[in-house]
Amino acid sequence: QVQLVESGGGLVQPGGSLRLSCAASGGVFSGYVVGWYRQAPGKQREFVAVIGRAFTTSYADSVKGRFTISRDNAKNTVYLQMNGLQPEDTAVYYCKATSYDTYWGQGTQVTVSS
Repeated sequence: QVQLVESGGGLVQPGGSLRLSCAASGGVFSGYVVGWYRQAPGKQREFVAVIGRAFTTSYADSVKGRFTISRDNAKNTVYLQMNGLQPEDTAVYYCKATSYDTYWGQGTQVTVSS
């Protein structure tokens, strides 16, 4: 059983940056594909970015060039560096780890507002 804990969310002004972390325990983390998703109030949860076992990455068009996903398997952690944040990035951000099973974290709130 894998447990995922997100952290690093908060309130930031437009144009600012945050780095989210997704810390995993209870599994062989390097064997998981890990993605970040977000859900804004009243909207469906949507894909943000994903990093594969071989460190390949993919991004939603809305965050390309602004967000960077990375992983440190020695620390069992995946990061989401978010730059150039805009109010439309406001959401609860979740990480998801997938191997034979799928696990979700509890989410971390990101609010972009002046």
